[in-house]
Amino acid sequence: MAEFPALKPAFTIKIELDAPLAVGTGVRQTSLQIIPFTKGVFKTEESFDPAFEAQVVGTGNDYIHVDPDGKHMRLNANGVLKTQDGALLYVNYTGVITITEAEQKVLGGTAEEGSTPWGNSFTHLTFETGDERYKDLENRVFVSKGRFNVQKGKPTVVEYRVSQVVQG
Repeated sequence: MAEFPALKPAFTIKIELDAPLAVGTGVRQTSLQIIPFTKGVFKTEESFDPAFEAQVVGTGNDYIHVDPDGKHMRLNANGVLKTQDGALLYVNYTGVITITEAEQKVLGGTAEEGSTPWGNSFTHLTFETGDERYKDLENRVFVSKGRFNVQKGKPTVVEYRVSQVVQG
């Protein structure tokens, strides 16, 4: 048995981001931005069990603080998903984005069409549900890496590739 955990591909997330809401500077001494999202899809990889495809329902929010030096963003996002078979799942993810020139352009609205590189955004996901078919998701550990996808005239999409942490 390996001493370090391994990663098993679990699902891909694509979320359309709405316009940010600049709340302002609070006790953290950094500005709070809230980015709502109302559209998004979670789709499991073929080898993942339980298999599902889920859509964001209602409005989720990504609460973001940029570090005072401007080099990193701290994420805390949450929302509700509805699976193709009617189950409701609450999802929360926290993480850190390293802000490079590519992310600065996306956040500033000046990015060209295309995607930012993988590897500047990492998150940890947790789930809650009352549906027994998906209850085991609450007991698993998930991590992801992300990127932004930009298409002119369309909302920016944040995409995550999520893996389950498993015994190596």
